[in-house]
Amino acid sequence: MADSKEIVSNQRRYYYKGETKDINFRIDKLRILRKAIIDNEEAILQALKSDLGKSAFEAYETEVGIILDEIRYTIKNLAKWSKPRRVKTPIMHFLSTSYTYWEPYGVALIMSPWNYPFQLAMAPLIGSIAAGNCSVIKPSEYSPKTSSIISKIIRENFKEEFITVIEGGRKANASLLEEKFDYIFFTGSVAVGKVVMESAAKHLTPVALELGGKSPCIVDKDANIDIAARRIVWGKYLNVGQTCVAPDYLLIHESVKEEFLISAKKYIKEFYGEKPLNSDDLGKIISEKHFNRLVSLMDGGKIVVGGEFDKESLRIAPTVIDEVTFEDNIMQEEIFGPLLPILEFTDISQVISIVNSRPKPLALYLFTNNKNVEKTILRDISFGGGCVNDTIVHLATPHMPFGGVGESGMGGYHGIASFQTFSHQKSVLKKSVAVDIKLRYAPYNDKLKLLKKIIK
Repeated sequence: MADSKEIVSNQRRYYYKGETKDINFRIDKLRILRKAIIDNEEAILQALKSDLGKSAFEAYETEVGIILDEIRYTIKNLAKWSKPRRVKTPIMHFLSTSYTYWEPYGVALIMSPWNYPFQLAMAPLIGSIAAGNCSVIKPSEYSPKTSSIISKIIRENFKEEFITVIEGGRKANASLLEEKFDYIFFTGSVAVGKVVMESAAKHLTPVALELGGKSPCIVDKDANIDIAARRIVWGKYLNVGQTCVAPDYLLIHESVKEEFLISAKKYIKEFYGEKPLNSDDLGKIISEKHFNRLVSLMDGGKIVVGGEFDKESLRIAPTVIDEVTFEDNIMQEEIFGPLLPILEFTDISQVISIVNSRPKPLALYLFTNNKNVEKTILRDISFGGGCVNDTIVHLATPHMPFGGVGESGMGGYHGIASFQTFSHQKSVLKKSVAVDIKLRYAPYNDKLKLLKKIIK
């Protein structure tokens, strides 16, 4: 295993040479990254198929394509984002001008997960490069083929002192977290996020934590139920439910539940066929450990759709579970798999109380045609981000930041938010020496009255 201390030391020395601060350098490196991804597209898709059973369409849609678009958008806008910005100056600083400057932190650590192993390593890397940092990427050991192709792309196109990939498991993670980085960007579980934050605190290193949690999906009585079912089925079973922003559980008005179940069953069949375990469009669970955990979660409630599984292929059919209570095991943890528990409500105030009594979710999805209900939910429930009348797609845009709140995370990225996340905003006031007003200097005597006329 590469020596973490030496890698960080080499990157810091390179960073202080100043090359990464040049905007043309950053744009050039982003172009190189984009070309390298295009050149290795087939290998990336094959790696994702091997690690997670993803179809080429799903892998391109959710991992490769979204990254290529993000790089294109960043290249187009980076020069504008990085310019110093003149801001207003109070009258008390007469004959001064004020500016904010964006500067890189220095050496950034990016720790990515296994569920979207390519996208969630590359997306923060784009922000780190754009901001002018050096970067150490630590991909997940659970998606080894994708980690390997990421390592190959970086190794063949960038100097090690600029970007490095360190593969490995817990030992590699622990070794990296002992080092002093200038910024840490972590995507993963709440439990590991706490470890990362604790390690960062020892060096007072700022962090972005992209975590997860139980993201509710709310279907009100006046929603378009057929469209809601289609979009929820798509979002829930994408990547076999192994998505941090997947609808974790469904809160549905009791008057439309049966109609929803009919439509959900129809779309599961339409998407994955009569025998979903044989579908080329259904991925696999990442490991036997996670597979066994998910199978055990099916014990509570009544399975109304799906429920089939195959341990040999690590596949679980898209499953809908009715008659679930909040005391059932499936409601005690983030599911992170193709199981959709259903709970009923009779009034939207119940929904607000239910969601607000639990940790703030990473995502929330609301299906309704009632503007008052929409306004109430968006005003009264705190969550990282979400959609009205859709699922998942709010994160697939460079025009809005994506991130959590509370136990679902901190910090945001995508588009300009990625650039800002990996940058420090430095404030500078430039003062004229032509005049030096003596009001601020001692002795103060009776200057207080004059000061109050200026500042009040």
